[in-house]
Amino acid sequence: MDKILQLFHELIASVEDTTEKLITIEALKLMLHELSPLKDQPVNNVMWIPIDKVQANDYNPNSVAGKEMSLLYTSIKHDGYTQPVVTIYDEKIDKFIIVDGFHRYFTCKSKPDILERNLGMLPIVVLNSDINNRMASTVRHNRARGEHSINGMSNMVYEMLKNGWQDHDICNELGMEPEELLKLKHITGFSKLFQDKQFTNAWKSKEMIQIEKREGVI
Repeated sequence: MDKILQLFHELIASVEDTTEKLITIEALKLMLHELSPLKDQPVNNVMWIPIDKVQANDYNPNSVAGKEMSLLYTSIKHDGYTQPVVTIYDEKIDKFIIVDGFHRYFTCKSKPDILERNLGMLPIVVLNSDINNRMASTVRHNRARGEHSINGMSNMVYEMLKNGWQDHDICNELGMEPEELLKLKHITGFSKLFQDKQFTNAWKSKEMIQIEKREGVI
């Protein structure tokens, strides 16, 4: 083990250019990740990526007030990055799209001192998800912290339904109660457009049936 560590140390020390050194380290980390019994866990492979290769998504319902953003900047300035940004890789545009951590990304991108300290890089992990699962991941991250906006949630639920998810998929994946979903559907007008495509009778609860009767859905 000591000999292997010594070889790694000598290899990295032999690279003088900072960018090349980072590339070498990331390549070694990826190799170790592939050999790890925990390689199915995204956090097992935290990567430093040039921030220009990272892009915000267009659906995040989370919003953070100016005071909290200022506190986030102070936290990163003093403590560094303690959490990676969660992303997916989009082959079409060759960029990593943010699932969770937009504000950590924005702090690095907009604050020259943080960007310089990070050498223009951002720590990320990568999920393998389609668009609906990606949006669900964003909601789960936000709701676990108690953060989401009604308008953002409504728009996201509308897109998920339009993309083919059923009511029970959304409730199960986003941790919603049927009544909460029904309200969001009414906000977006989705329930009026698709009144004949509501919950299946096998899945409905008595409370859900009562809600739909009150709302005129059934």
